[in-house]
Amino acid sequence: MRSLGNTQSPSGRPKGGFSMLRISGPGMMVFVIAFIVAVIFAANQNDVVGWVVAIIAAFWLALAAFVVFSIQKAAKKAGAKLTEAQNAFNSAAGRAPSSSSADHGGTRVVYERTEADEVRDLKLDHSFKIVQVQIQVVEKERAKGEAADQDTIRRALETIEITATNARDMIRAAGGTGDPVSGTIID
Repeated sequence: MRSLGNTQSPSGRPKGGFSMLRISGPGMMVFVIAFIVAVIFAANQNDVVGWVVAIIAAFWLALAAFVVFSIQKAAKKAGAKLTEAQNAFNSAAGRAPSSSSADHGGTRVVYERTEADEVRDLKLDHSFKIVQVQIQVVEKERAKGEAADQDTIRRALETIEITATNARDMIRAAGGTGDPVSGTIID
């Protein structure tokens, strides 16, 4: 299963896709080199045309810097909006919010189910089935009225109590601490 919005590799760098450093680095270097060359030629020649070329190169360098930084700022805002939308979706779906931010850009795994979780859930399901069967035994005996076997009812209730205790011990408290669930049941 692949998580939506997971754009980070384990090293923390974006995988595949889009990187501002990859886009802005070579382009900016071309403009910086052009500006430096224009200034050097203008200083060596000391003529008006050389200084006009240097001013034009400076203008293009400033324009390129403005565009790159504007795109980076817009990308950060879009990333923040995306994170906000993911968190809204996750909260609407009953999931934990994403921990991604502008410097992370990915999604963290809050909890990943393991084989032990599957086995525990299977045991809990079995425990609930045992309780249901024992309730049927009690109801069947109670339906007999005075002819009911009180020993069968007592054994069924004892089985329900033991099964419920064992099942409660299998359920973990919120947060995955491994502690049994505790609290008050309100009817």
